[in-house]
Amino acid sequence: MASPDFSSLSSAAAGRPFAFIVGWPVLHSRSPALHGYWLKRRKAEGYYGRLAVEPGGAALRATFDFIRRTPMARGCNLTLPHKIEALALLDDVTPAAARIGAVNTVVRRDNGKLEGRNTDAFGFISALHAGAPDWLPSAAPAVVLGAGGAARAVVSALVDAGVPEVRLVNRTRQTAIDLAVRFTPDDGRTLVVEDWDRRDAALADAGLLVNTTSLGMRGQPPLELALDRLPPAAVVNDTVYVPLRTDLLVRAQARGNLTVDGLDMLLHQGRPGFAAWFGGTEPAVTPALRRAVAGDLGA
Repeated sequence: MASPDFSSLSSAAAGRPFAFIVGWPVLHSRSPALHGYWLKRRKAEGYYGRLAVEPGGAALRATFDFIRRTPMARGCNLTLPHKIEALALLDDVTPAAARIGAVNTVVRRDNGKLEGRNTDAFGFISALHAGAPDWLPSAAPAVVLGAGGAARAVVSALVDAGVPEVRLVNRTRQTAIDLAVRFTPDDGRTLVVEDWDRRDAALADAGLLVNTTSLGMRGQPPLELALDRLPPAAVVNDTVYVPLRTDLLVRAQARGNLTVDGLDMLLHQGRPGFAAWFGGTEPAVTPALRRAVAGDLGA
């Protein structure tokens, strides 16, 4: 295991309060641009960086120990592949994060203990309502591709929003079954598991399609999905934002579906974390912020 480069991160912070994004890989992340924009706009003292942390408990545990012993470290964000693994390594986890079973935001308390939170569900549903204001959760089933940490947040948000049926489609069926068991509400609504090779058929009569897998991300295999059975009125959301306009979104838009890219989910999920680390009220998501964070993604 290569040790994470804590010294470079501390040097870049230069004595200021700081937070950072943790992932493997992590260079693609736009979180530094997001929080850097808010820090600059508010003229707040602080720094937000990135830290490459290999998969496996040892490297992530070392990262959390670094935050605990570093008073100016305010916390971190977690991206793939650390969101689920983090649960067992933190001092406390909020009820929402425990229910979702994944953490994307870590906050260092004054006593040095670390609290795990999940703001992905908030970010997802906020971005969906902003990008598709006419979408009615109760009107039609939703199809979710994937069953990892992001899918857990998405499914939690959809169940809470009142979607009548959520269809889970994942390459590993048992993982999807576990997710369905975790989130099936007790009010008669259903979470249905569909086999990956039936993903095209699962789109019939859906009102929303959400891709939470890494398929279609730059450097990853493409998402092979025929959209013929998807109703033209359905909304298509891809949580991938590198590239901003994934092949899924391009094809969906060409056939008349309203599309929501993954960038706004990133922007909205960052709001609670920023306020926890750097103080003040939650910052706003604006068109200027989106342009600044998108950079060469094309927004």
